[in-house]
Amino acid sequence: MLLKKSLIIKVVALISILVSNLAFAFLTDEDKEKKKAKAELLETVTDGPYVFAQGKQLSSYWLCQGKVIEENVNADVFPLSISRCNLAAKIHGLSSVEDKVLTFQGDFDVAALSDFHGQYDLMMKLLMNNHIIDENKQWAFSNGHFVITGDIFDRGDKVTEILWFLYDLEKQAKKAGGKVHLTLGNHEVMVLNGDLRYLHPKYLVAADKLAKPFEQLFSKESILGNWLRSKPVLVKVNNMLFAHGGFHPSLAEEDRTIHDINRVFKNSLVKAELDEPRTGWAEYLHKSNGPIWYRGYFKDDGASSDEIDLLLRHFDVDHLIVGHTSQKQIETRYQGRVIAIDSSIKKGKYGEILFVSGSKATKQPVKMWRGSLSGKVLPLYK
Repeated sequence: MLLKKSLIIKVVALISILVSNLAFAFLTDEDKEKKKAKAELLETVTDGPYVFAQGKQLSSYWLCQGKVIEENVNADVFPLSISRCNLAAKIHGLSSVEDKVLTFQGDFDVAALSDFHGQYDLMMKLLMNNHIIDENKQWAFSNGHFVITGDIFDRGDKVTEILWFLYDLEKQAKKAGGKVHLTLGNHEVMVLNGDLRYLHPKYLVAADKLAKPFEQLFSKESILGNWLRSKPVLVKVNNMLFAHGGFHPSLAEEDRTIHDINRVFKNSLVKAELDEPRTGWAEYLHKSNGPIWYRGYFKDDGASSDEIDLLLRHFDVDHLIVGHTSQKQIETRYQGRVIAIDSSIKKGKYGEILFVSGSKATKQPVKMWRGSLSGKVLPLYK
């Protein structure tokens, strides 16, 4: 009986191998290459760290050439530096304090850009050549304010590196009297909510290797996930209002404040963490006319010139500055009242930074220009 059972198992295994080989034989050359590339990716992915806080203990995970590396330490003193397979992180605390101050005014320069989408190397070149950071990747923008209007995640393959870099740069800027402002983009919110349509395959492999859904690598208990949840969806700096997508005219018509918008948006950020589904205005803010999705400044049937003026008066600013809708370079709309700062960094070929000096508050003339990838000063056309 046992012999018969053993024979059946062997036959089934043989049939399975034959079917698998037969299926592979019928794959196109393109499909075979994709399958081979996926198998190679499984063995070569290097990523991390993903760090989780449990009380005072930090559990950190890396993938080093496909192998999971785990490190557990008791965190009593910060900053705490950790590193494996040339992937380092400097941890500044067990949790992050939410950014509730949304308005900043003063005598400082402003730099802004958007939509890194995992393009770490291009980002570093752009920031170095425009003196936001120095050759050692350290803050060099003095008391300046550096605004990134979201979309770190998706498409590119160095998202984790960018997140840890900005997480630490924020502390460096503060120490120098400057400020880094990261506002949430639609791709941050998508990932936190498990919408992984645009994720680079590398990160699906990482999640599989670490035996967690990718979004859980950025849970509330993770250092980066907690930090991302502390970020606002908009920020007002001098005479400029920043967000990823934009501001629908209804926000002015309904007399909504920037604090109302941010509070309601943030309170309904991650659907799985809510006691009840999003409804009403909270749901509206997370839809196509909300601040992370709105594209009405770039459509023929979008916001009118009068509606732009209404928004500017309501929020008491001179410019609305947004990412999300890609351009070849930093451009303006509505005679310079709207500035589009998504310069297609996501393509990994080129990118720009918007620079602003002076402000009404300091009675210094406002000057605006573009910084190219090479660091060249370019005019901002209106």
